Amino acid sequence: MVFWKKLFSNSEAVTNPEITNFEGELLKVETEHNPQARILFSTERDIDLYELETLCDRVSWARRPLRKVKKAIQHSFLVVSMWEVKGKRKRLIGFARATSDHAFNATIWDVVIDPDFQNQGMGKAMMKYTIKKLRSADISNITLFADPQVVDFYRRLGFIVDPEGIKGMFWYPD
Repeated sequence: MVFWKKLFSNSEAVTNPEITNFEGELLKVETEHNPQARILFSTERDIDLYELETLCDRVSWARRPLRKVKKAIQHSFLVVSMWEVKGKRKRLIGFARATSDHAFNATIWDVVIDPDFQNQGMGKAMMKYTIKKLRSADISNITLFADPQVVDFYRRLGFIVDPEGIKGMFWYPD
């Protein structure tokens, strides 16, 4: 439990009165990309799919049909987006979503951070915010699937590989 207490203590989030028609929590951060940047987290689902596709292109993810991406977002338990805020303009720089049984379990999917904001703590902030939201919904078992190159990143956040020897199994159509 020390990990969870450490992760959620000293919250940096504040409400944002400046951006109209956009709910979220504003983090005061300085980034290498923009020392004046303000980062806003939102759980609103009304995300421009083309903006999300552009973000995914920037990290070289394979394109997926937008109708399926829209459906995945609509049916997710939680959707988190991260925005760089400059004045009244905002730009999507991060995204994650989670599915859940609404009681015990959630799985985090599609975590993506704009390359200009990687290695600056933005991925950690995105995961911290996502976990905080899932825990506030009383979800106690949080899982995810990670590509081999990011396993260490998630391990540093407290995730463990194959807890108790459990091995994931997959079925794919031929």
